[in-house]
Amino acid sequence: MLLSRPARLLTVSGLALLLVTGGCSGGSADAPPERDISARLESARSRLDDAASLKIRLVSDDLPDGTVGLVEADGFGNHDPAFEGVVTIVGAGLGQVDADVVSVKGDVEAKVGFVPRFTPVDPADLGAPDPAALLSADNGVSSWLTQSDQLTVGEDSRDGETILTSISGELPGAVVQQLIPTADETAAFDVVYRLDDDDALRDAAITGPFYPGGADVTYDLTVSASDQSVSIELPSRSDTDTGA
Repeated sequence: MLLSRPARLLTVSGLALLLVTGGCSGGSADAPPERDISARLESARSRLDDAASLKIRLVSDDLPDGTVGLVEADGFGNHDPAFEGVVTIVGAGLGQVDADVVSVKGDVEAKVGFVPRFTPVDPADLGAPDPAALLSADNGVSSWLTQSDQLTVGEDSRDGETILTSISGELPGAVVQQLIPTADETAAFDVVYRLDDDDALRDAAITGPFYPGGADVTYDLTVSASDQSVSIELPSRSDTDTGA
């Protein structure tokens, strides 16, 4: 059956309308808006800063030969800031050394090997950070989340049943140096964060010139929040209190 000219025009117009509306219904108009990257990192920081206590591990397995610095800090603490755990350093002539470390509000004490007592130490002398400073709500590792720039979203990854969003960015060297004293304050450090769907930080990797004269180093960071409070005291102070 032949259609009249007006009928043909109406049919063509109708098909065009169907194509346009059909394309919209299957496109981004119906998709949920992408969550703002900065807002997600701010949320992740808040989770850490609002926690009663934190468990933290900062570790690198690629320190250049001859480097004097931090291999690993693994322990727990709070926002006093205070830390208790094991710190591993490597130094010229010392090799790799593990030490039990307690740090409270800038005072750091360590016990190495068979030494019976904790003694005061200055982590900066060993090219290492004060581990308690890592947990500060002001300038600790949580602040890295909101001081990163050049942010981009990468590929999702899976950890068991959990889907993690990767967010890449850059950290100013001056920010990194506040925690790692040997870091180059003039450099930009590459960072990759992984967040779960609730914006909890699962882990992060930070790469850059942490030590002068050597190749770039990558530190892997894992930090988790807990609503269980912890009390940490310097061993020397505890000895005094108990009359030891």
